[in-house]
Amino acid sequence: MKTTPISTNLVDTILKELQIEKIGKASIRQIVKLVNEIEKASGVPFIRMEMGVPGISATQIGVDAEIKALERGVASIYPSIEGIPEVKKEISRFVKLFLDVDVSENGCVPTVGSMQGAYASFLALNRRHKDRQTTLFIDPGFPVQKAQLKTLGLPFKSFDVYNYRNEKLKDKLLEIIADGTISSIIYSNPNNPSWICFTENELKTIAEIANKYDIVVIEDLAYFGMDFREDYGNPGVAPYQPSIAKYTDNYFLLISSSKVFSYAGQRIASLVISDKLFNQKFENLSSYFGMDSLGQAVIYGALYTLSSGTSHASQFALAAMLKAVNNGEYKFLDYVKVYKEKAKLMKKIFVENAFSIVYDKDIDKELADGFYFTISYKGLSSEDLLHRLLYFGISAISLDITGSERKDGLRACTSTIKVEQLPELANRLKIFNNYTFEKC
Repeated sequence: MKTTPISTNLVDTILKELQIEKIGKASIRQIVKLVNEIEKASGVPFIRMEMGVPGISATQIGVDAEIKALERGVASIYPSIEGIPEVKKEISRFVKLFLDVDVSENGCVPTVGSMQGAYASFLALNRRHKDRQTTLFIDPGFPVQKAQLKTLGLPFKSFDVYNYRNEKLKDKLLEIIADGTISSIIYSNPNNPSWICFTENELKTIAEIANKYDIVVIEDLAYFGMDFREDYGNPGVAPYQPSIAKYTDNYFLLISSSKVFSYAGQRIASLVISDKLFNQKFENLSSYFGMDSLGQAVIYGALYTLSSGTSHASQFALAAMLKAVNNGEYKFLDYVKVYKEKAKLMKKIFVENAFSIVYDKDIDKELADGFYFTISYKGLSSEDLLHRLLYFGISAISLDITGSERKDGLRACTSTIKVEQLPELANRLKIFNNYTFEKC
């Protein structure tokens, strides 16, 4: 092969124009901008795998509830910062029915997406103690959360958990927290980008350490229940979505609506604070927020100053969606299983064209198929692979920005790929696999 579907000169020129010197370090939004510009200039539609956006329509229950709320005039009224009663009630019910965890409505707070929930959590949790302000990331993870801490001027540490699963996890955690600076631990489960899922024993290990060393665990449940190896979609019936909240009271939960309800555009999520932490007092909080209660500091200190509350109409949408799910009227996970089916097909196409799956095992089990998977190609670094795939109209993000120790991998998102695009993906990967890379 002597040509690529998109001119290499065109791609490299746009990279220079956007001042992206190392594409392996580019943020997700930078990749989105880059691909938009290449598509516009080349006229070649991309196979887009770079951004984790929903690929199906928003849950109609939410849309209808939001429209009705707007028609009632809520757009002219400031929302309650701690959340309207309806949404607080349904968040609490959801946590009980799908996690089997009791939490009062006080600690159930709507946020402007889980991004805001994470930001507010960092603001408050890492200021509980004067001498402990560091967040530990159990990586790979969502790179923007590290950017949030950089913006706040707060330190963080991280490690790639893939080689520290099961009994190795405890020793690694103890090694890192030994200096006494860790205030919070954050991870996603299922994991973005690797799609590994912690076992109950691993969650118990994290909880044990959190309890012993007064560390708060921020559990990011952006892909709630989407480990499709189990059916977590039946209210009040086991199995339940595995959660740290079963084993410790030192937890904050981030429960997104963007993926499970395809409600990303309205920026609505749930921040769930354990009853113990919500009512706990820390003297050091007063100097930042004028109050020493952690729950009050999060709501009336952090969230108040960030946005003065979450969109009024969207709170009614979330309340309606959760109520339907809690009542067993809407089987929310059934609608997102399409991601599982696409992941299975896409992985097969990549492997058939000499790619490998980077994170391929969940300890001793086959990795689940879901929203993300990871790929590598023989002899190429993450930087080179991502760069070269652009010439073939295929986009992804580098694992370099996720805290992964694998320097040869990319994260691929299944969501926006249509089934009818899969033959074109196969065709482009076949060309890619037969291309003389020295010519690039």
